Amino acid sequence: MASRAEQLQEDLVKNSYLADRGLATVLSIAMTLHKPLLLEGEAGVGKTQLAKTLAEMTGVRLIRLQCYEGIDVAHALYDWNYARQMLHIRTLEAGHAADPGRVDELFSAEFLVRRPLLDAIENDDPEPPVLLIDEIDRADDEFEAFLLELLSDFQVTIPEIGTIRARRRPAVIMTSNRTRELNDALKRRCLYHWIDHPSPEREAAIVRARVEGASEPLARQAASFVAALREMDLSRTPGVAETIDWVESLSALEEPALTPEAVEMTLGAVLKEREDMELVRDCDLAALVAAARDEGD
Repeated sequence: MASRAEQLQEDLVKNSYLADRGLATVLSIAMTLHKPLLLEGEAGVGKTQLAKTLAEMTGVRLIRLQCYEGIDVAHALYDWNYARQMLHIRTLEAGHAADPGRVDELFSAEFLVRRPLLDAIENDDPEPPVLLIDEIDRADDEFEAFLLELLSDFQVTIPEIGTIRARRRPAVIMTSNRTRELNDALKRRCLYHWIDHPSPEREAAIVRARVEGASEPLARQAASFVAALREMDLSRTPGVAETIDWVESLSALEEPALTPEAVEMTLGAVLKEREDMELVRDCDLAALVAAARDEGD
C-alpha cells in the first residue's frame, strides 16, 4: 500500500505537477498537521503552481493573497463598506433613529468587507480552501508580524468585532523568492521546503506534462538549453515557468527541434531582460544549440 506521501505525489503527477518525494512528504505532513507550509526558491520553480494544483486536485477553492510592498490589513484582512455605512446613516437619519445603539451597527459583520485572509479563516465552504500567501518576501516586517496570530492560532482579531477563529483550518502555502530574509518568528510557525531548479531530465518531464503536444526531443533540448543558460551570468535566471512558455512558443511555430534560427526568434519567451538577451546572442548561439541537441537526444 502506498504511503500518504506517495499517494499525494501520484495525485500531483496526475494533475501535471511533478513533485519530488521530499516536497510531497512535507506537503503531506503540512496537510495532516494543519500547519502552514513555507516554500522558498528562485522565481519560476513551481511554488505558486503547487498551491493551484493542490486546490484543483482536491476540488476546493483557492484563495490567493498577492503580497507587495506596503500591503496592509485593509487589503489583506478586512475593510469597512463605507458606501453602505453612509447609506445606513442616512436611512437612520431619515427615520430619526440615529441613537448610539443603532450607530454601533455600522461596525458589525454586516458592513465588513472580507479580504483574502478573513475569507480563508471565516470560510463556510464544504471543504476548507487552500490559502496561498504569495511572495511574502515582498511585504514588510510589520505585515509579517501581523501574520503571526493567524499562522499560530488560525484566528484574527478585529477591534470592533472581536476575535474570529477558524472552525476548520485552511491549507496554507506561503511562497518566497528570498529577495530578503524572513523573520524567524514567522518561520517557526511553518514547515519549510526549498524548491530548486530541477535537473534537465526532470524539467523535460515537467514540460511534457504541462505543454500539450510538445514533442519529447524538443522538451529535452529546451531543458538542456535552459540549464546552460542558468550557468551564465544572467541578471534574471529563467525558471521552469519560462521553459514551459518557451516550449509552448516553439510548438506554436511548429518547430520540432531547436535550431539557431528558432532560438533567435523566440528568445524573448525564456529571457526577460534586454541585457541577458544580448549576452546570449553575443555567445556562439549555434554552439549552444548544438550542445543542447546533443544532450537532449
